[in-house]
Amino acid sequence: MNLKGANLESAETPTQNEESADSLLQIRNLKKRFSLSGDFLEQLRFKGGKLVRHREYVHAINGVNLDIKRGEALCVVGESGCGKSTVARTVMGLLTPTEGEISYAGQRIDNLSSRELLPFRKRMQMIFQNPYASLNPRMTIQQTLEEPLRLHHPDWNRLKVQEKVQEVMSSVGIDPDWGKRFGHEFSGGQRQRIAIARALAVDPEFIVADEPISALDVSIQAQVLNLLMDAQRDRNLTYLFITHDLAVVEHFGTRVAVMYLGTVCEIATTATLFNKPRHPYTQALLSAIPRLEDDRPQHIRLKGEVPTPVNLPSGCVFHGRCPYANARCRQETPTLVTQLDGTRVACHAVEEDRL
Repeated sequence: MNLKGANLESAETPTQNEESADSLLQIRNLKKRFSLSGDFLEQLRFKGGKLVRHREYVHAINGVNLDIKRGEALCVVGESGCGKSTVARTVMGLLTPTEGEISYAGQRIDNLSSRELLPFRKRMQMIFQNPYASLNPRMTIQQTLEEPLRLHHPDWNRLKVQEKVQEVMSSVGIDPDWGKRFGHEFSGGQRQRIAIARALAVDPEFIVADEPISALDVSIQAQVLNLLMDAQRDRNLTYLFITHDLAVVEHFGTRVAVMYLGTVCEIATTATLFNKPRHPYTQALLSAIPRLEDDRPQHIRLKGEVPTPVNLPSGCVFHGRCPYANARCRQETPTLVTQLDGTRVACHAVEEDRL
């Protein structure tokens, strides 16, 4: 059946506008570049007998658009270096975007000062990948958990702060009597539970989890993942969940955004993405998941290497490894286009029904 022109909507259709109105977090045309050129003197080069200024950048994020609805868990997946963690850190204000806008609950936050951002810090918290590096080795666990409470609730007395610390430690499975210990006295899984407790201490409504289980043993990963899911249910949390583990996505995510070289190539509900992936890169990722069934399609082996983010290819960034690429793919950058089932795909082959 030819679906060309029948199942596609523009990326700027009313469907997207309605989705934006219902979103807790909105990311629009987000770009982030990192300079490789050093200071001014290091940028000077002789070219054609003249002294010119030469600058190079790493294009980490290239026009990302995302909407995160209240109560959902949006998982961002992709191979290492695709820009997942850069998106997470930019959303949290740890990195300043080069271009684009970030809005939270309808208010733009990417251009706010540190003082103006303070009220949003209480509502937005982050769980980092390495639980050991994210805990201050000079502070006890009690002090670590008290710090955000004293910052955001300066009117609370000492007893109230201690009661809150004990309550949040118990909620993540850590004995409150261990509060006088330091981070190095705990295992990796326990440290990650403490990091989760610190994020939950101020009762946020939105949490960015940047690969929170990838540094843990497999036997501990399920425990921490279930803890995050229980916290979402009990506290009505919204997650931006960064991961490269597709098995985790299938179990945890509400929707999935697939990134490649700083761009989003497909966004879909978890069930739709795993049952009917549209983008060639998504199909290759999912084909690599080990399965017990014999009727699964064979693993798709992509040819070539991931291009460098310093010199991005023209057109679609995936065209050098895509078996369906044509001249249009090499020249024209695709945009996210909405399908009838709500999936949004940035692929000329899907638009032209060549896939």
